[in-house]
Formats: sequence, structure tokens, C-alpha cells
Amino acid sequence: MKYELIMATNNEHKLREIRQILGDSYEVKGLKDIGCYEDIPETSETLEGNALQKARYVSERYGVDCFADDTGLEVDALDGAPGIYTARFGSMNGYGDSHDSDANIACLLDKLKDAESRRARFRTVIALIQGDEEHLFEGIVEGDILPERRGLDGFGYDPIFVPDGYDQTFAELGSEVKNGISHRARAVAKLVEFLKEG
Repeated sequence: MKYELIMATNNEHKLREIRQILGDSYEVKGLKDIGCYEDIPETSETLEGNALQKARYVSERYGVDCFADDTGLEVDALDGAPGIYTARFGSMNGYGDSHDSDANIACLLDKLKDAESRRARFRTVIALIQGDEEHLFEGIVEGDILPERRGLDGFGYDPIFVPDGYDQTFAELGSEVKNGISHRARAVAKLVEFLKEG
């Protein structure tokens, strides 16, 4: 019997990635599967706060155990930006619409064109709510931002992020490799370990 998990997202990219990482032991459902179509607020100043805010919103209104994640790209030369504004970075700076990956990448590359360091990290925080218990799991992958895009796979900033230990971007490595080493994979691994212990 599969263990059912509700993920507080309607982002099909995230759902697909989580399902691939978790494999056949878990059935991961998104918000539309439980009839939630609201735009859940994310008003915290931290990834941890946003993940908890989303998970609490769904748990309290729909009465289900669930988990939510928030992911940020933290670039050293930009003092940790875009961080919690990763998905809206371009539109906040006059580039395209909110959640437009091309606009986000164009904005980031412009801001880094004279930067000496291109060090960055992806950080994912997962908040799990089971009954009245809350748990946090973090995954981090360090790497560098390229000055140009490479690769067609993945989403978001994947075409310009090269993880440490590799010479290809997440978009070139493909989902199988990425899902084994990514920030989200590392956070999910901690979530799964916790669920198995429980």
C-alpha cells in the first residue's frame, strides 16, 4: 500500500520532481487533488517561515497532514539574493512577469556581469505537518552561476547553475542525475528517512 502525501503546491514541475525522487512507495498529491485552488500567502522573510506558512494553511483549512517546501537561490555576490524572492526576481527588477524563468535568468546574469565571484547555493526547506507536530528538513547544494545558459532540461535557474563536482548545469545533467543530487532531493531524503522511522 502506498503512503499518501499531500504537497502544498500546484507547481507541476515540483510535483513531478518530488514524485520521481520518492518513487513508487509514495503517492504524492498536489493542492488541486484536495480541491485547494487558493493562492497561498508567502509573507515570511525566511524559507523556513514560508514553508511552514504554506503547510499550516493547508493543514488548518483542509484537515490533512501535508508538507510544503520553499526554495531559494542564494548568490554570494548579491548578499544572498534572490533568496525568498527567487521565483519573482526578474519581475521585481523590471524583467518580465512573475515566475518567468527567462526573465529571472536574464536579471540574474545582468546583475552578475561584473561580479568576481559567481558562487551560489540552492537551498530547500521542507515543512511537514503531521497532526499537531511540525518538522523542518533542509537540503543545500553549492555551485556556481555560469555567464550563459546551457542545457534544455529542468526548470527555473537550472540552465545557469553548475553544482560542485560537476562540469554541467542542472539543465544538462538531466532529471535523473539532478534528482539524485539536488537541494530538493537532499531535503526530501531527510523527509523520507523521518517518515520511515515513524
